[in-house]
Amino acid sequence: MADNWYTGNANADADQHRGWLLGHFIDPTKSAVRQTGALEVKWGIHPAGEQRPEWVADDHRTAMLLLVSGKFRLDLSVGSVTLEKQGDYVVWGPGIDHSWQAEEDSVVVTVRWPSVV
Repeated sequence: MADNWYTGNANADADQHRGWLLGHFIDPTKSAVRQTGALEVKWGIHPAGEQRPEWVADDHRTAMLLLVSGKFRLDLSVGSVTLEKQGDYVVWGPGIDHSWQAEEDSVVVTVRWPSVV
Protein backbone atom coordinates (compact mmCIF):
# COMPACT_ATOMS: atom_id res chain seq x y z
CA MET A 1 0.00 0.00 0.00
CA ALA A 2 1.29 3.47 -0.84
CA ASP A 3 2.20 5.77 2.05
CA ASN A 4 -0.11 8.59 0.98
CA TRP A 5 -3.49 6.85 1.20
CA TYR A 6 -5.29 4.57 3.63
CA THR A 7 -8.61 2.80 3.91
CA GLY A 8 -9.90 1.37 7.15
CA ASN A 9 -12.79 1.02 9.53
CA ALA A 10 -13.24 3.47 12.38
CA ASN A 11 -14.53 0.77 14.75
CA ALA A 12 -11.51 -1.45 14.11
CA ASP A 13 -8.86 1.28 13.96
CA ALA A 14 -10.16 3.13 17.03
CA ASP A 15 -9.02 0.34 19.35
CA GLN A 16 -5.38 1.18 18.66
CA HIS A 17 -5.32 4.68 20.24
CA ARG A 18 -8.34 5.07 22.56
CA GLY A 19 -10.53 6.01 19.59
CA TRP A 20 -8.13 8.38 17.85
CA LEU A 21 -7.83 7.75 14.09
CA LEU A 22 -5.53 10.65 13.08
CA GLY A 23 -2.86 12.50 15.02
CA HIS A 24 0.81 12.89 15.83
CA PHE A 25 0.80 9.61 17.82
CA ILE A 26 -0.02 7.33 14.85
CA ASP A 27 2.91 5.08 13.93
CA PRO A 28 4.02 6.28 10.48
CA THR A 29 5.33 2.80 9.61
CA LYS A 30 1.75 1.52 9.84
CA SER A 31 0.01 4.49 8.20
CA ALA A 32 2.06 7.55 7.32
CA VAL A 33 -0.93 9.46 5.94
CA ARG A 34 -2.79 9.13 9.29
CA GLN A 35 0.15 10.58 11.25
CA THR A 36 -0.12 14.37 11.44
CA GLY A 37 0.58 17.22 13.81
CA ALA A 38 -2.17 19.30 12.21
CA LEU A 39 -5.19 17.69 13.89
CA GLU A 40 -6.62 14.67 15.69
CA VAL A 41 -9.81 12.79 14.81
CA LYS A 42 -11.53 10.44 17.25
CA TRP A 43 -14.34 7.91 16.71
CA GLY A 44 -16.17 7.48 20.02
CA ILE A 45 -18.73 4.78 20.82
CA HIS A 46 -20.21 5.38 24.26
CA PRO A 47 -22.89 3.29 26.01
CA ALA A 48 -25.66 5.11 27.87
CA GLY A 49 -24.43 6.35 31.24
CA GLU A 50 -20.75 6.37 30.34
CA GLN A 51 -19.09 9.60 31.44
CA ARG A 52 -15.76 11.25 31.81
CA PRO A 53 -15.60 11.82 35.58
CA GLU A 54 -12.60 14.13 35.47
CA TRP A 55 -12.52 17.39 33.55
CA VAL A 56 -10.05 18.05 30.73
CA ALA A 57 -8.45 21.28 31.89
CA ASP A 58 -5.90 23.75 30.53
CA ASP A 59 -6.07 22.45 26.96
CA HIS A 60 -4.60 24.88 24.45
CA ARG A 61 -6.35 23.45 21.40
CA THR A 62 -9.66 23.97 19.63
CA ALA A 63 -12.09 21.05 19.39
CA MET A 64 -15.32 20.06 17.70
CA LEU A 65 -17.65 17.28 18.83
CA LEU A 66 -20.15 15.97 16.23
CA LEU A 67 -23.06 13.66 17.08
CA VAL A 68 -23.50 10.71 14.72
CA SER A 69 -26.20 8.97 16.78
CA GLY A 70 -27.66 8.92 20.29
CA LYS A 71 -27.88 11.67 22.89
CA PHE A 72 -24.67 13.12 24.28
CA ARG A 73 -24.10 15.88 26.85
CA LEU A 74 -20.97 18.01 26.80
CA ASP A 75 -20.24 20.00 29.93
CA LEU A 76 -18.04 23.02 29.34
CA SER A 77 -16.67 25.46 31.90
CA VAL A 78 -18.90 28.05 30.15
CA GLY A 79 -22.11 25.94 30.15
CA SER A 80 -23.57 22.61 29.03
CA VAL A 81 -25.05 21.46 25.74
CA THR A 82 -26.92 18.27 24.88
CA LEU A 83 -26.53 16.98 21.35
CA GLU A 84 -29.72 15.14 20.40
CA LYS A 85 -30.21 15.33 16.65
CA GLN A 86 -27.86 13.60 14.22
CA GLY A 87 -25.41 16.21 12.99
CA ASP A 88 -25.60 18.43 16.10
CA TYR A 89 -22.16 19.71 17.01
CA VAL A 90 -20.31 22.05 19.33
CA VAL A 91 -16.95 23.79 18.91
CA TRP A 92 -14.90 25.20 21.79
CA GLY A 93 -11.57 26.95 21.94
CA PRO A 94 -8.46 26.99 24.06
CA GLY A 95 -8.91 27.51 27.78
CA ILE A 96 -12.43 26.02 27.99
CA ASP A 97 -12.45 22.92 30.21
CA HIS A 98 -14.79 20.02 29.43
CA SER A 99 -16.27 16.75 30.52
CA TRP A 100 -19.08 14.64 29.01
CA GLN A 101 -21.76 11.98 29.52
CA ALA A 102 -23.58 9.69 27.09
CA GLU A 103 -27.25 10.07 27.96
CA GLU A 104 -28.15 7.34 25.43
CA ASP A 105 -25.96 4.92 23.50
CA SER A 106 -24.01 7.39 21.37
CA VAL A 107 -21.52 7.63 18.55
CA VAL A 108 -19.55 10.88 18.27
CA VAL A 109 -16.69 12.21 16.18
CA THR A 110 -14.21 14.56 17.83
CA VAL A 111 -11.77 16.72 15.91
CA ARG A 112 -9.18 18.80 17.71
CA TRP A 113 -6.31 20.87 16.48
CA PRO A 114 -3.41 21.09 16.46
CA SER A 115 -2.37 17.54 17.38
CA VAL A 116 0.91 18.51 19.00
CA VAL A 117 0.90 21.01 21.88
